[in-house]
Amino acid sequence: MEKSKDGTKIICFNKMARLNFDIGDTFDVGIVLQGTEVKSIREGKVNLKDSYAFINAGEVFLYEMHISPYSFGNRYNHDPLRTRKLLLHKSEIKKLYSKTREKGFSLIPLKLYFKSGKVKVELGIAKGKKTHDKREDLRKKSDQRDIERAFRERDKG
Repeated sequence: MEKSKDGTKIICFNKMARLNFDIGDTFDVGIVLQGTEVKSIREGKVNLKDSYAFINAGEVFLYEMHISPYSFGNRYNHDPLRTRKLLLHKSEIKKLYSKTREKGFSLIPLKLYFKSGKVKVELGIAKGKKTHDKREDLRKKSDQRDIERAFRERDKG
């Protein structure tokens, strides 16, 4: 786990989210967990790769987030891929609902972290990128890396 500037302990990132989506607004939301899930999250055994959020009957749920069973848990262990409820205010849910009804927008979890001892999810409103946009982003990232490498070599020699 790494610490961010505001003192939160970041558990994991959804690295593919920034590659596959343009991220708009972000929301910090709580998550309903059960039993051994928090202990497993503290061990870092969580994956956000294919997860997404969906609004159903005025509530927001997180799908496909994988939390591995707790290593010291027994029959009280949880289902790794169960649907988990997210905690938001009604006004935030209405805002998200209206935004996700537009074509091409979806709710993607960006990172999972501890804040004041509670597990939080950073949820982003995302619009899918086209293949050529992804290639361009990778090209820009590669060019930036080459420029930084050139500056380091120039300063060294």
